[in-house]
Amino acid sequence: MTSDHDPATASVGSARYDLLVLANRLPVDRVTDPAGGDRWQRSPGGLVTALHPIMQQHAGAWIGWHGQPGPAPAPFTHDGIHLHPVELSEHDVDGYYEGQSNATIWPLYHDAVEQPVFDRGWRRSYHTVNERFAATAARLAAPGALVWVHDYHLQLVPGMLRRLRPDLRIGFFLHIPFPPVELFCQMPLRDEIMRGLLGADLVGFQHPHGTRNFQQLAVDLLGAKLTGDVIEHGEGTTTAATFPISIDVATQQRLADDPQVRTRATEIRRELGDPATLILGVDRLDYTKGIEHRLAAFGELLNEGRLDPAQTVMVQVAVPSRQRIDHYQALRERVERTVSRINGVHAGIGRLCVHYLHQSYDRAELAALYLAADVMAVTPLRDGMNLVAKEYVATRADGTGALVLSEFAGAAAELRQAWTVNPHDLDQLKDAIVAAAHATPDEQIARMQPMRAHLRRHDVNRWAADFLSRLDRPVVQGQAEAAA
Repeated sequence: MTSDHDPATASVGSARYDLLVLANRLPVDRVTDPAGGDRWQRSPGGLVTALHPIMQQHAGAWIGWHGQPGPAPAPFTHDGIHLHPVELSEHDVDGYYEGQSNATIWPLYHDAVEQPVFDRGWRRSYHTVNERFAATAARLAAPGALVWVHDYHLQLVPGMLRRLRPDLRIGFFLHIPFPPVELFCQMPLRDEIMRGLLGADLVGFQHPHGTRNFQQLAVDLLGAKLTGDVIEHGEGTTTAATFPISIDVATQQRLADDPQVRTRATEIRRELGDPATLILGVDRLDYTKGIEHRLAAFGELLNEGRLDPAQTVMVQVAVPSRQRIDHYQALRERVERTVSRINGVHAGIGRLCVHYLHQSYDRAELAALYLAADVMAVTPLRDGMNLVAKEYVATRADGTGALVLSEFAGAAAELRQAWTVNPHDLDQLKDAIVAAAHATPDEQIARMQPMRAHLRRHDVNRWAADFLSRLDRPVVQGQAEAAA
């Protein structure tokens, strides 16, 4: 922050900052305490954890929505981070967030697992809210500041902000997949999104496929020139590179070593009847996560006798998500019917084969579940990264455990020793689950140790530092290889 004093919360709104982060949501949630009062609580998640010390060091600010429609609270400081809420009306939430972001862009970028909906009103709302974010950043950024914009909700912001403040160093990171050319070109907003992203100095993707897709689109759609990883276009140059996000490995390991967490893991297995094999799935309830395919594979394995229903339990945590969107309501109904059908056929008195938990859990309870599980099934149909896979590996400090991982999750490019599967191929998925369930301790350790070593070298702190150091290093036009 450029002011020479530490401002009180009341004066946060008048400050200008050397580092700005823009994301759809602020890094805090409003919660009700036991006395009935409201307070702000830091949100869980690796992004907040990674950026917190960097933003404290730079006295940076975070611009985002506070999570409720209506007027935005006044700017305030929480846990050393200056927070600037952006207002979203009920109309904005319907059009920008639930509509264009989550009913159009989300399904299209995830290989159109569900059909995206194209709506002109949603596109106008998306444009309006992106303008609001860009204007806020332009007002708050100090001269030459670093601005880091996050994810698919704000893809127009870099270009808008570039026009308002050409002096800034602007970075953008996409947390979800970036689609191939033939899918992206279905988007009625395609040119505007591409020009919006090319307003950034640096655009980061989870996987090399996304980076290549974006570069090819810039050339094919906009006639840009590609030299190494630098895209030369009419407004200047943009570097497109791959920065796979990770987790806070040290914190995850501390959770795994916590005696209370370890005791809870033992309790979980006892509460489930001490099965010989515990298979775990932890996902948002989203059609991209492959929950239906996973349950279908498990049901067939029980039907075929390849897994013993008296000795095998599946726990499926399905965190509630976007419950006002029709696709998600229908998915929940289908999943619950499938769970009921499997238990109706294979459960015994006092014994369920599938425990379906449609709720959220804190990090300690999730760590206990990871420790309790013999097999972790992470089988999305499409996923930018999937940090659950990395959390499971980081938690298994003794090197045991078995990870079944979809080849369509970004994590598969790094966690190469997992049992990798095509989740659309139920026979392959079934074979992988059985192989993982029957793996010896020696095989588990041989697979788990190199994955754990990789995560220790590539944690979320390195991810954030790599991106920001690259953003802070201007690239001379055409000198891509020298910059790399």
